[in-house]
Amino acid sequence: KSMKISTIRDLLDADVLCGEEYLGNHVYSACGSDMMSDVLAYVKDQAVLLTGLMNTQVVRTAVMMDMRCIVFVRGKVPPKEVVALAEDAGIVVLATKERMYVACGKLAP
Repeated sequence: KSMKISTIRDLLDADVLCGEEYLGNHVYSACGSDMMSDVLAYVKDQAVLLTGLMNTQVVRTAVMMDMRCIVFVRGKVPPKEVVALAEDAGIVVLATKERMYVACGKLAP
């Protein structure tokens, strides 16, 4: 199954920080973690990364794993350089007030 990134935005009541032009893209899986080593072990293309980690390594990891969207949870808003790096890579960045557990649950089929 797939889900549009715009649907993720709606389900999580998230703000779009960059990549609005890609909201129509589909994703096929999601991964929730604050440990990028776990994300690297979870190899799925066209995925969504849910995290509370707020540094550029998040974007670099998402690029390496061919992820389409990063969702920052717990009301966190990443620094401008993180958003700029994601924008350059064509990755949608969303920010939600939901906690990781709740956000992952809302995205589950």
